[in-house]
Amino acid sequence: MTDEKGLVSGFDAPAAEPRLDEGGVLGGIGRTGASRRQFIKGVIASGAVVSSAGYVFGGLGGCSMEQPGGGAAAGGVERLISLMVNGETRRVDVLPFETLAMTLRYKLGLTGTKLGCDRAECGACTVLLDGVSTYSCSTLTHTVRNKAIRTVEGLEGANGELHPVQQAMIDELGPQCGFCTPGQVMSAVGLLETNPNPTRDEVRHALSGNLCRCGAYDHYLNSVMRAARA
Repeated sequence: MTDEKGLVSGFDAPAAEPRLDEGGVLGGIGRTGASRRQFIKGVIASGAVVSSAGYVFGGLGGCSMEQPGGGAAAGGVERLISLMVNGETRRVDVLPFETLAMTLRYKLGLTGTKLGCDRAECGACTVLLDGVSTYSCSTLTHTVRNKAIRTVEGLEGANGELHPVQQAMIDELGPQCGFCTPGQVMSAVGLLETNPNPTRDEVRHALSGNLCRCGAYDHYLNSVMRAARA
């Protein structure tokens, strides 16, 4: 249905013919012969080309950006770095935005560090950095090159014996499905190394960043209190 001006009701008027200003420019946007729609299409196309080039040649594309002499190029990040993990120096190829959890699991094979939420909420990826409990899923590997990294694999004794916290977890039936257990253990170890005789509330606070989907929180608390008495 059309109104008295010949327009369809409820819709905009047809696009007007391109109008040139006195300088021969189309509405301040394009040159003579170009429509507004063509101009917008051109902008979109050129933006796609620039974005693609940035992905292929930029650091996010996985380029090493290393100089022939072995260092990092200007504005780049050195890829081959040294990490101190469980008392050993490990050389590893690390991407610019790679998290420590990814490096530990998929580059160094230390799969005791679990990936759960991958956004610093569940605590399954907890490791110790210079003795401090830290979410490795939200820590960039390049930021910890000068820190001592300790994972659950590093708790093993010289003769293969379990750490007192690990043994207490078994004795108190702490693990249920076991997925969160490595993170719970590392948080507990971090606490007991700084506070060997904590109260139950202090243990509860130290483990508050570790979620247990099985709901075995009392078992974990009992485990840590048992380890503190050992």
